Amino acid sequence: MSDTPKIPHTEPRFSATFDKNTISEIRRASATGIYDIRGAGTKRKLPHFDDLLFLGASISRYPLEGYREKCGTDVILGNRFAKKPIHLKTPVTIAGMSFGALSGPAKEALGRGASAVGTSTTTGDGGMTPEERGQSSILVYQYLPSRYGMNPDDLRKADAIEVVIGQGAKPGGGGMLLGQKISDRVAKMRCLPKGVDQRSACRHPDWTGPDDLEIKIAEIREITDWEKPIYVKVGATRPYFDVALAVKAGADVVVLDGMQGGTAATQEVFIEHVGIPILAAIRPAVQALQDLGMHRKVQLIVSGGIRNGADVAKALALGADAVAIGTAALIALGDNDPHLEEEYNKLGTTAGAYDDWHEGKDPAGITTQDPELMKRVDPVKAGRRLANYLSVMTMEAQVIARACGKSHLHNLEPEDLVALTLEASAMAKVPLAGTSWIPGVSQF
Repeated sequence: MSDTPKIPHTEPRFSATFDKNTISEIRRASATGIYDIRGAGTKRKLPHFDDLLFLGASISRYPLEGYREKCGTDVILGNRFAKKPIHLKTPVTIAGMSFGALSGPAKEALGRGASAVGTSTTTGDGGMTPEERGQSSILVYQYLPSRYGMNPDDLRKADAIEVVIGQGAKPGGGGMLLGQKISDRVAKMRCLPKGVDQRSACRHPDWTGPDDLEIKIAEIREITDWEKPIYVKVGATRPYFDVALAVKAGADVVVLDGMQGGTAATQEVFIEHVGIPILAAIRPAVQALQDLGMHRKVQLIVSGGIRNGADVAKALALGADAVAIGTAALIALGDNDPHLEEEYNKLGTTAGAYDDWHEGKDPAGITTQDPELMKRVDPVKAGRRLANYLSVMTMEAQVIARACGKSHLHNLEPEDLVALTLEASAMAKVPLAGTSWIPGVSQF
């Protein structure tokens, strides 16, 4: 026998730079010659609300008794200039998602669910459908660069107008709706040829800067007799300056969308590499409002990866007035549900990872215009699930607020928070847990 020792087997080692997903994308790009398009939001790990913790009351703070002492959740939006500001029972709203990207029954379900808990929903790019308006007690009408489906009559039917400059998944980029989702009805509403791919403009056609935006907002106010609150929505990139300019232009409400926000369809490279996380955007936006003396006078709605009541409470503690949800609302309706696993497998994916919304083949019937698939969405039942979810989010936020000794969600403040990571501490400007240190702000 040989005395030569047996060389142990060395396990294959994958590169952190060229991981499996990166290698797969290189192969896909080299085979097709086109960039990847998908829906949903960023899938990389980013600093998020999970990196923050609340400091509940003990001896130095006095908690409120649950079920006995009230904790308010209502919020008024748009009381700067509008004759008819919006009064919501919960600070959780439904973000803009278009008819076209979503099916008609899904849009109706969003309206039903939001109305059941006293909050608002939003039209999205593509116009207002009768079902959505009919089932939404409070409906925000989006005014986008594409002008798809836009008309003054619908502006007047809405409860608020949201001028969309950008969104978190693609700030600086326009939307996409591929031909397979442009049905007869979608084509008619958007004045588009049926079955032909469309890409929305990345900027509004009739203004080039904040001075022009001020004129456009004044024009919309005249059209709606100064009744409707005017929102301005921006993707999170330079939040301090963008929020300040939106306030200067006359916005009643600013909507700030972080890069974890979803989209119906856009380039993968855009979703993963443009914009900043919502955690990094809230404090500069609030600072802009404070510097202008407009914090709580111009309301701030934040969105992008809001999932539960803890996220809601943390966003409000950092200075927001309300939040908006999109992807989470679709999951509540039934998107990516495990009971459809076999059908997701046939599409080359799995429940929880399906994001090819642009293809119009969604087995759940939510992100499709296929007549047969759309039948799978029962607007009443789906709306009830959404209402349950919104109620739970609100109650979770209340539980946290009471534990911090707050009688209203809007009484939560940065002093109630600490951070688990250096990144979250620097972004949220709250101390690292166990210290009084905020990187770049204070010392130990």
